[in-house]
Amino acid sequence: MLLIGQAGFEEYLAREVSARGGRVLAQGPGWVRAEGAAQDLAFAHVVLSGETEFAGDSVNGLAQQLADFFMQSLKGERIEAAWPCVFAGPAELVGLGRRIAGVEKAFHEVLKKRFARVAKLAVPDLPRGAGSVRGLAVWFTDFGRLVVARDITLNGQRRMADDDLAPSRSYLKVEEGYIVLGREPAQGETVCDLGAAPGGWSYSAAKRGAKVVAVDNGPLKGGAKDNPLIEHRMEDAFRFQPAEGQAYDWLFCDMVEDPHHVLHHIIEPWVERGWCRRFVVNLKFGRVDAVALLDELRDPRSVLQRCAPGLRIRHLYHDREEFTLVGEVAAR
Repeated sequence: MLLIGQAGFEEYLAREVSARGGRVLAQGPGWVRAEGAAQDLAFAHVVLSGETEFAGDSVNGLAQQLADFFMQSLKGERIEAAWPCVFAGPAELVGLGRRIAGVEKAFHEVLKKRFARVAKLAVPDLPRGAGSVRGLAVWFTDFGRLVVARDITLNGQRRMADDDLAPSRSYLKVEEGYIVLGREPAQGETVCDLGAAPGGWSYSAAKRGAKVVAVDNGPLKGGAKDNPLIEHRMEDAFRFQPAEGQAYDWLFCDMVEDPHHVLHHIIEPWVERGWCRRFVVNLKFGRVDAVALLDELRDPRSVLQRCAPGLRIRHLYHDREEFTLVGEVAAR
């Protein structure tokens, strides 16, 4: 399989593959080719299963190989609706974009001549959300080499649109986290945002009509400042607790702190004591072993695995040296 992630973090992805019993065959900017790897990997954004590799020097030659592969794979399969046909590769390889565009154009020309109806239904983007999809994904590992697959697994990561009122770039992370979870705050729901300042995550929930308690000694800015749906409490996020018998619909937490300190003193108590029903939280791994931290989070004996069995750990498109954890707390 080919695992595609964020460029610059391919070494982490390769280590994660190995730690979970897979074997790394090759790697490059933002991708790892492996066998026997688990699909639910934090550093993998897209997984191409049952992939085939092609090589060639000419645009038309590569396009013809792709067309032959695709048409052969269609035997016995009917395409009646829009299907993803995506061509991509590492942006770090200067000039590769032109090569990709050329092969993509030539491929579609061949496809239109032989399967015009199928060609009309092709869309150049992967669907929004997480899950499996059948289509055609072509990933260039170099100018003359590409990997192609029909079966595509999406782990939910994707680039998000910014908002001029969002007070910080971190706003994009929580927006992306909703896609991974498959749910977002709704009107009237309650959110506790620990370490909220300058308020990007609080603003994200409030713009959907949720009622937010933003806990931070720092000031709120932008669309979070003086927002009628955001109650700003200038308190220590590590000491804050809900009132007796109270539970929030959502826990948010994105703090520049040691990940184990945040995990053991905020996330685990909130989840184990039922103070929240679902959560979107970040853990910074810049100063710890990221793969070892993943092993801790995935340990079946851990609080998160026991109390939030559907936990998803992702290195998001908008994450840097951090993981985003999303999940729902099991009913008691």
